Amino acid sequence: MTGPGPAAPLVVSDALLVTQDGGRRVLRGDLRVENGRFVHVGPGAPRAGAEVIDGHRLAAIPGFVNAHTHIAMSLLRGIADDRELAGFLETLFRVDARRTEPDVEAGARAGVAELLLGGTTSFLDLYYFEDAIARAAESLGIRGFLGWAVVDADKTTQSGRPLENARRFLERWRSHPTITPLVAPQGVYVCDQDTWLGARELAMRYGTLCHFHLSETRREVHEHEAKTGRRPAVWLEEIGFFGPRSVAAHAVWLTGQEIDILARHGVGIAHCPSSNLKLASGGVCPVVELRDAGAVVGLGTDSVASNNSLSMLREMHLAGLVQKNQRWDAAVLPAQQLLDLATIDGARLLGRESEIGSLEAGKKADFSLVRLDHPTMVPARPEAIVSHLAYAASDEAVDSVFVDGGPVVRGRRLVRGDWDEIRARAEAAAEPLWAARKG
Repeated sequence: MTGPGPAAPLVVSDALLVTQDGGRRVLRGDLRVENGRFVHVGPGAPRAGAEVIDGHRLAAIPGFVNAHTHIAMSLLRGIADDRELAGFLETLFRVDARRTEPDVEAGARAGVAELLLGGTTSFLDLYYFEDAIARAAESLGIRGFLGWAVVDADKTTQSGRPLENARRFLERWRSHPTITPLVAPQGVYVCDQDTWLGARELAMRYGTLCHFHLSETRREVHEHEAKTGRRPAVWLEEIGFFGPRSVAAHAVWLTGQEIDILARHGVGIAHCPSSNLKLASGGVCPVVELRDAGAVVGLGTDSVASNNSLSMLREMHLAGLVQKNQRWDAAVLPAQQLLDLATIDGARLLGRESEIGSLEAGKKADFSLVRLDHPTMVPARPEAIVSHLAYAASDEAVDSVFVDGGPVVRGRRLVRGDWDEIRARAEAAAEPLWAARKG
C-alpha cells in the first residue's frame, strides 16, 4: 500500500509565517515546497517551476496534531450526552457491539473530513476495525497514527484475539508512507497484566507506539487500587509496561509520584479537556506539573461522542481557560504554550518532531493557510497571531490544508473527497446504531 506521488512544487508568497521553530518566529515571508517537504521558509523563495499562492491575506501555520481520538465514532455525536463516564460507556459499549467494518469506515471518513477542515493534519486514534479507518485516512489524505484496541480476550466484542488482530494490522500497514499502525491497550479496567505486557512486546517488536487510556476518572483509579493495591501508573511501572514510546490519554487523576513516574519513563500525555469536562471527570489534568517534570504533553479531542467536536482550535482555547481558572493564575499555560501543545509538542509526543509540527526547511510540508481577513483573526497583527489562534480563531478561518505538500483542502472544500457523499453515507450508517442506543 502506498500513498499518492509527490505534489508539484508550490510557493506560498508573502504570508504571515507562524513557524513554531526553535525560536517560535513569526515573520512575513514565503514557503517553497518540493517533493513533499519545505525547502525554503522565509523571505525570497525562488518561484521557478512552482504553483504560486498569494499569501498576503493568509497565515501559514503547522498542521495540528490531534493526540487522542476515536475518529470512527463520528456517527455517535450526541448519542449519550449529559451522562457521567460509566453511564456514557454503558450506551457506547452497547452500540459498539453492533458496529460493522463498513459503518466504521463511513464514520471515519466523516471524522477525517472534520479534522482536515479544521486544520488537523495528523491524528492518533484508538479503536478497532482500524483497517477501515486507515482506508478512510488514506483516501482523504490525512496522516494517521492508528492504534488497534487491545483488551482481554474474555472482554472483547472483536472476532478473534485482540493482540493477534493488532499484530496482523501492524503487518498490513507497517510500510505505508502516511499511515502508522500501533498497539492500543484500552485501559486497566479491561486489560490484565498479560495483556499489557503482550501489547508492550508487540509494540517493541514492530518499533511502534503504545497508546492507552490512563486515570481518566476517580472510579477507575479507586477500583484498580482496591484490586491491586496500587494506583494505575504505579502498577504499570511495577509490571514493566512503561517505555519512551508510550502515549497516555487523559491522565487526570495523578499523584505527584505518578507524575514523576510518567516523566521519568518518557510517557507522553494526551490532554483532552473538553471530554473530561463534559463527562464530569471532576479533576483537571495536571498539565503544568507534567510539563515542569519534563513530560511531553499534547492535545486531543477524544471522540465526538464525548466532546462533541474535533476542533483543535476550540480545544486549545478550552485547555488554556481550564488551567488558568483552576490555578487562579491568568499567566498559566499562555497562548504560545497552547499552540505548542497542538503542533510541535504533539509531534514530539509521536516521536516525529524531526518531521512534522513546525514550518522548517527539510520537514514534511504539513500545514494550513488561515484567512487573516476572517472576523476572528482581526486585527491581523504579527504580535497577535498566536493569541488569535489560541483564543479566538474559528475553524471557518482555515482556508486550505496541505499534507506532504499536497492539497487536501482548498477554499474550504475537500480535495480528495466529496462532502455530500461522505455525509450521506455517514447518515445512513448511523441509523441502525442510533436505533440500538436504548437496547
